Amino acid sequence: MEKIYEYLPHELVTFLLVTVFSLLIGLSQRRISLKREGETTLFGTDRTFTFIGILGYLLYLLDPAEYRLFMGGGLVLGALLCLNYYVKQVKYHVFGITTIVIALITYCLAPIVATQPSWFYVMVVVVVLLLTELKHTFTELAQRMKNDEMITLAKFLAISGIILPMLPDKNLIPGIGLTPYSVWLATVVVSGISYLSYLLRRYVFRESGILVSGIVGGLYSSTATISVLARKSRTASPQEMPEYVAAMLMAVSMMFLRFLILIGIFSRDVLAVVYPYLLVMAAVSAVVAWRLHRRFRPLAGDTGMSGGDDTSNPLEFKVALIFAVLFIVFTLLTHYTLLYAGTGGLNVLSFVSGLSDITPFILNLVHGTGGVDVTLVAACALQAIVSNIAVNMCYALFFAKARGALRRFILWGFLCVIAANACILLLFYLF
Repeated sequence: MEKIYEYLPHELVTFLLVTVFSLLIGLSQRRISLKREGETTLFGTDRTFTFIGILGYLLYLLDPAEYRLFMGGGLVLGALLCLNYYVKQVKYHVFGITTIVIALITYCLAPIVATQPSWFYVMVVVVVLLLTELKHTFTELAQRMKNDEMITLAKFLAISGIILPMLPDKNLIPGIGLTPYSVWLATVVVSGISYLSYLLRRYVFRESGILVSGIVGGLYSSTATISVLARKSRTASPQEMPEYVAAMLMAVSMMFLRFLILIGIFSRDVLAVVYPYLLVMAAVSAVVAWRLHRRFRPLAGDTGMSGGDDTSNPLEFKVALIFAVLFIVFTLLTHYTLLYAGTGGLNVLSFVSGLSDITPFILNLVHGTGGVDVTLVAACALQAIVSNIAVNMCYALFFAKARGALRRFILWGFLCVIAANACILLLFYLF
């Protein structure tokens, strides 16, 4: 936009931008009036909003320093809009003021375009247009929201914006890199990813199929997702069984990507070492899942997990406290294992940690083990992940009560992934 000002007068470019933006906003109001046949509560649409924007620019241009004419025009426009609202309220019993607020924003476009960078005023127009068009979407979203959805959001804001800044960043135990702030920061990051996954499952992929449920659930917890899918696979038809196993493997694939994000947040040095292996492991899991999905397609019309998937609240304080306690336990275990058993003991601990939630262990590795070689940290993280995949396979067999074809699909899929990941892990040691 700045380059255009070099070839054309500044006032001309500003006038054209204000006119076009005002017209776009007016056209969005015109669409609303066309959707509602017999609409009589709008005070104007495309031309009216365009003239409001032009009026604001002319009054701003005549007094660009003191803004007296611009403010006077704003007061007159505000008075007319108040009169319109009064008539609308008394005669038609309509109480919304969205159109009035949009008109005032349109009036303010002139000084915004003239004084602010291009990205800012374009962003303002885009937001106005989007919010105008998404009214029905927001209505449907509000109708689908649970009664305690705002409480869930408040919990996330509380743990991230209130509790976290108040915690001290001083070691709890001398010699161990464990602070209240670091413990809760890990809790907030993991809870944030879990909350995002919850929102995607609850509102974006609510009517998704089995495979998508595995993909989105893997962002939250691969173990929990595999357990839910395995229980549901008990009553699956023979044509649906491979699809459930493919969804479990997609949850494993998303687990690698989740750890890629978490490791990147807490340690770029470890990320630089481990990211090729995590990406390859995620790709291998996805390829095996896709092979199952393509070779054994489910019956047409399968709705999968819709309406029955696990959309439980991931921000219960007891869940956050359990994670914090596990983070502290693994910090102490890692410290004393290194102290008394050395790196060999840490390698053993990485495999043992796969029996439980490995997220606290891996985050503690990349965040709280000062002085440990980055390569060792990366190796232990990969070992813990591979160990956890083996445990998840056992969970899948147990919860699915797998027999016959379902058991063969689970064993084939998970063993392929474990074998491939073991080979990749061996390459990591060699190179």
